[in-house]
Amino acid sequence: MNHPPGPTVYWCFGAPGGPDPFYLVRTHAEPLAMAKTLREKIHEIEPARSVFDITSLGGRIDAAFAENRLRTVLLSFFAATAVALACVGLYGTLSYSVNIRRREVGLRLVLGALRGQILKQFLLEGLGVSFVGCIAGWGLAAMFGRALSGMLYGVSSSDMATSLAVVLMVLVVAAVASLVPAIRAARVEPMQVLRDE
Repeated sequence: MNHPPGPTVYWCFGAPGGPDPFYLVRTHAEPLAMAKTLREKIHEIEPARSVFDITSLGGRIDAAFAENRLRTVLLSFFAATAVALACVGLYGTLSYSVNIRRREVGLRLVLGALRGQILKQFLLEGLGVSFVGCIAGWGLAAMFGRALSGMLYGVSSSDMATSLAVVLMVLVVAAVASLVPAIRAARVEPMQVLRDE
């Protein structure tokens, strides 16, 4: 079902007691609107033959791919959930690590460090950790990609566009998670931070 069709030969046979034949009818009108006419014509040719299970070719194809479609929807849902959980976890971890270093930020500001330097340091640290995580995730995806390749159709398991989009999204989340608390910490008056701690 999920690979290109090979060479096929169709045989038309009817054996007594054999399976009911299937007919394909091409029409320019609405396919299901022709059901009554088809029943009447077949009944004229063979009165004992019952006609049932009339549906369009699109409906047959949809039914044939229903299981693969459901599997793809579920896999997409779980993948989106995993990416969302990873982004929330990454944001929480980086935000917490910056917040617990408020005293260090206050000391550095008192000693003459520029706010821009502090922000740049937190940003580079957050992006560095996230980049290492993305490289590790990319390696794991390459290892387990073959196991999932049978469930994919029209896309390879090593789709670069999807991988780059996920890496870019994680790095953007890491940048926001590093900068937002760092900006908040850098705006506080240094003496206030030292007094509070």
